[in-house]
Amino acid sequence: MNGKTFAEKIFGAPKGSIVFARPDLILSHDNTSSIYSTFKKMGGTELSNPDALVITLDHNAPPTNSKLANDYQTIRDFVKKFGIRKFHDTGDGICHQLMALYARPGMIVVGSDSHTSTAGSFNAFAAGIDRTETAGLWKQGETWFRVPETIKITLTGKFQQGVYAKDLALWIIGMIGSSGADYMSIEYHGEGVKSLSIADRMVLSNLASEMGAKNAVFPADETLEAHLGYKPSGVWADPDAMYLKEISIELDKIFPVVAAPHHVDNVKAVAEVAGTSIQQAMIGTCTNGRLEDLREAAAVLKGKKIPQFMQLQIIPASKQIYLQALREGLIETFMDAGANVLSSSCGPCLGTGQGIPADNYNVISTANRNFKGRMGNNAANVYLASPATVAISALHGKITDPRDIPGNEQFPYHAPQSATVDIRPDDDRYAYGTWNYADVSNLNTDQMFAGNLTYNVQSSEPEKIMPHLFKGFDNSFAERVKAGDIIMAGANFGCGSSREHPSVGLAFAGIKAVICKSVNRIFYRSAVNQGLPIILVPQAVDAYHQGDQVTIDFEKGEISVGNNIFKFAPLPAKLMEIFKAKGLVNYVKNK
Repeated sequence: MNGKTFAEKIFGAPKGSIVFARPDLILSHDNTSSIYSTFKKMGGTELSNPDALVITLDHNAPPTNSKLANDYQTIRDFVKKFGIRKFHDTGDGICHQLMALYARPGMIVVGSDSHTSTAGSFNAFAAGIDRTETAGLWKQGETWFRVPETIKITLTGKFQQGVYAKDLALWIIGMIGSSGADYMSIEYHGEGVKSLSIADRMVLSNLASEMGAKNAVFPADETLEAHLGYKPSGVWADPDAMYLKEISIELDKIFPVVAAPHHVDNVKAVAEVAGTSIQQAMIGTCTNGRLEDLREAAAVLKGKKIPQFMQLQIIPASKQIYLQALREGLIETFMDAGANVLSSSCGPCLGTGQGIPADNYNVISTANRNFKGRMGNNAANVYLASPATVAISALHGKITDPRDIPGNEQFPYHAPQSATVDIRPDDDRYAYGTWNYADVSNLNTDQMFAGNLTYNVQSSEPEKIMPHLFKGFDNSFAERVKAGDIIMAGANFGCGSSREHPSVGLAFAGIKAVICKSVNRIFYRSAVNQGLPIILVPQAVDAYHQGDQVTIDFEKGEISVGNNIFKFAPLPAKLMEIFKAKGLVNYVKNK
């Protein structure tokens, strides 16, 4: 008899099973205002388990306009009304850093943010969901999970000088691609894990989202015990557990890398892009704003000055980290070097706060995404790297190797990926009720609905979402889309942020279905929650040529593309109830 993986043990069911479970923690942030609106539409009046809620104000902190300020006050009023005890106001920190206060071994943690997976560093099962599903959890207390397949990553050895967890995370993404772990669980094993601090593990768990993974998890070992201050029991895979894939990595063979524009899997050795001029740098975010990261950056910058006109932003991940950095003199080091030290916030990462780059700027950042327009300007280019690489690059005004002796390596892998595609005004992708994006992979949520609009337009206001749909990709879409239209798309459709605005908008527009090669996990859940069919039939996408007539028969499970017919499986029965109710709001309300 085969042993069980971590995910199979947590859910008490084999891979592929659909199970319903009650999460121990339910995270939300600035989107809590929108979730509350949806909760009330569901007929919600009482919270199923208020002690499970963790609420932070971080994505636009401090708020940058009166609309956001009013949303923040709505959230504070909600917290008072329902007596939410796990609440963190403006400046307390970024949600995924603050989850370190609550996430514990063996817990099931969900959150209305794609990087909720960060809590897997504490031996918890942690996964992102969307706002509508979060509202349903507030009311019902449970949600569905598909028990994922698992990838086992075994680490050996230790990092060399100048190499960090961020390099390892980007290395893995560059190896398997941004959809290489779609809907899967990632387990980290091996002697090399012992050399990774909790901060290192948080980086790797955080970036699981950029591999397409549902979650990533580390064992409840001596390192976690030292962090928690007690010996945790934890949950871990059996020695004879069965894995979909196994990967072995020697940490001492890793060298500094970057993710080049405009995809996180466009990974290159620092040596390959060294000398590229940069005008802006950022150290912080939920990926790399921890005290260890600030210490690495300060060691590079101490006693030195960044060049004139260079912009360097430092964002500690929490107030606690900020205060400790003050005590250690790190903040003084940054400011003496010419950096701006900002309040703990997510804003600079997604272009909703300070630090939006100018046109044609090259930015090097410790953030987790570098999609076109991610930082608030489509005309800027973003490179992702470790804090040490970012700091030394800011110091030289060009991408620079952080090692004492620079290397000349080339990144050895070329993961399947596609370049960012912009649909030109003269490139008409619409014919006979079908939108032809069959050649486009990695169509991300930032392109579907810009990040800097996320908190100015509530996801519960579909009519306000509509004018902005696909504006970062195909400017003709919002004005021309019609009820009953079909979208044909490539692989990894809906990757990126957990924002549900695109699925809300597409459902409101009356899109009959999205037929694609593969889909991001959170987008898939969001689409189900909005009653928007996502059908995974790669052969149908490959067979499509613009102008072909496309029809769908949901009862028979058939797609007709020209003269070709392709079969597909319907959703599981329990999810079909949500689908037939035309979304989770109606389903929960009717229940």
